[in-house]
Amino acid sequence: MAELTMTHDIITTTERTGVGEGRDGPAIHGKIGCADESGNRRFGNKVLSTLPQDAVDHLVPELERIDLPMRLPLEAPGEPIEAVIFPESGIISVVAIGRNGRLVEVGIVGCEGMTGSAVVMGSDRSPNQTIVQVAGQGWRIRADALRRLMDGFPVLAHHFQRAAYVFGVQTAHTALANSKGKVEQRLARWLLMAHDRLLSNESLHLTHDFLSITLGVRRPGVTDALANLEGKGLIRSRRVNITILDRAGLECAADSLYGIPEQEHARLFGGAPVSAPGL
Repeated sequence: MAELTMTHDIITTTERTGVGEGRDGPAIHGKIGCADESGNRRFGNKVLSTLPQDAVDHLVPELERIDLPMRLPLEAPGEPIEAVIFPESGIISVVAIGRNGRLVEVGIVGCEGMTGSAVVMGSDRSPNQTIVQVAGQGWRIRADALRRLMDGFPVLAHHFQRAAYVFGVQTAHTALANSKGKVEQRLARWLLMAHDRLLSNESLHLTHDFLSITLGVRRPGVTDALANLEGKGLIRSRRVNITILDRAGLECAADSLYGIPEQEHARLFGGAPVSAPGL
């Protein structure tokens, strides 16, 4: 069973990103140095762990270990992207913001992926907001260093472009879910996606307000959907805590809205779709 705890809200779009230099940024722990007996470095991030070793050797000098505290802004709408993050734990949320200020989550990134799809695809900024919703840790590389490495080493460019492609598949299926799915199905899909990215004893810290942004519905719709899933014995919802009781049943509740992006990730990066313990 996995426990999901909802306590925090989405940040406002006026807060500055926290991944650049300066005292307000996240704690950075220095260059990566862990290696197995063969000398190959180990990563808990699927994108990094599936790189060829010679490509890793070029990338490692630019990587820094980073804390990802809850609510940390990583990318601000329309602002230059300073760094790209490869999470090993936690969940990062990508939120689209309309001109009228309406918000909806379009995708999440965890141990399976990376932020900075815009950088990988040749842009220096995005209209979306990217923030940490579940605290964790990961690896950080400055955007300019990533561009330089991608220009110099096609194998890195190809690998990161595949990660950006898979994230694009996820966002496309989020649009499909928001357009065609019932609120209960969409909530089941999101809980499955979050569960995929959880470590064994990790909890989610989110409010009903954020779940309403995630699903594109009002808070009463979130409350009703949670009650329906609990009534079917799929989850247990106690105040701010959600425990998944029946993963297989939750997949059935999500219907056809869950699975295709996960299969595509597994096809390109191997292994179980995104399960963190298997990385």
